[in-house]
Amino acid sequence: MNHIVTVQDAVTAFADFMEPTDAELDAIEQELPVILAGVDLVDAQIIALDRTPNEVDNRRIRRARNRVLAARRELANRTAGASLPGGAA
Repeated sequence: MNHIVTVQDAVTAFADFMEPTDAELDAIEQELPVILAGVDLVDAQIIALDRTPNEVDNRRIRRARNRVLAARRELANRTAGASLPGGAA
């Protein structure tokens, strides 16, 4: 079976405009704690998938959920504080 690739895909696959902008990279960096906490939560859930969760698994998942909520809260507070003029809270 021969695969047909369009010329446009081959030309634009590595175009400069497809790279993330500095603003997008800054946004990702600000959200990184939330992303990492979410990864930890998924890891804890995956560990408990193949068996009946025991108390340690439940505690691990509960702590991971709390870390996600705390990271989201920190991000929301940071974002809300940054949007207020004069740094007033």
